[in-house]
Amino acid sequence: MKKTKMLKKNYEFKTALNKGKYFSGKYLAVFIKKNNRNINFLGIAISSKLGKAVKRNYIKRIIREVYRNTEEQIKTGNTIVFLWKKNAEIKQACYENVKKDIEKIFKDAEIFLEE
Repeated sequence: MKKTKMLKKNYEFKTALNKGKYFSGKYLAVFIKKNNRNINFLGIAISSKLGKAVKRNYIKRIIREVYRNTEEQIKTGNTIVFLWKKNAEIKQACYENVKKDIEKIFKDAEIFLEE
């Protein structure tokens, strides 16, 4: 069952970025903030300086797909904002690289469910 809603408003992103904890991987920077609800909120922000819309949307699709596949293993009650690092190559954006990065970050943040 899907237990994630997307962030849409600018103030929702700003709250997570200002008050959330920062975690970093090779390609992604992630801000995670507790939201005291029973669902997760997901936001993805890619700078327009990285490329045109086709490349930015490609990165967003990969991040969304990796998140969707790991969603069942994540604790609820978090607001998660993904940022693509400016110094990371877009050519390196493949499913496997992003998946390793996200799993490493979630383990560091301790939001994976205990198995």
